[in-house]
Amino acid sequence: MQNDFLITGDTFQDERGEMRFFNTLNMSEIVRFYEISPANQNMIRGWQGHQQEKKWFYCLSGSFVINIIEINDFNKPSDNLTPIRIELDASNPKILAVPGGFVTGIKATSGHARLQVFSNAALNDSKNDDFRFPVDQWPAEW
Repeated sequence: MQNDFLITGDTFQDERGEMRFFNTLNMSEIVRFYEISPANQNMIRGWQGHQQEKKWFYCLSGSFVINIIEINDFNKPSDNLTPIRIELDASNPKILAVPGGFVTGIKATSGHARLQVFSNAALNDSKNDDFRFPVDQWPAEW
């Protein structure tokens, strides 16, 4: 199931350096992006998600664990939902594609980690579709 959310990229290296690429990623839906640089490896950003908004996560440097959960009811979600744990590492180019209807919990697992996030929603639309839950609402492996 984890692979259902991952877009695998590739690398090319020669005397000029290294290039990472995602030739199968269709970016036509993307309207904005931002970068997350956690203050430390103890901080967990979560749980946050959207009913409609779709996001793509790409690790620029370091590594992250991202847990995702499909929400059954955004107004009163079940306490028995099970996270899917996904690891992103800058040395292994993958993009995590998270559709609407999910929440994410994000934790850096290395120092100087940077995560680029792409969205298909304008900022105001995203704010109107923003749902947050306590980090301890669902057990996850970080």
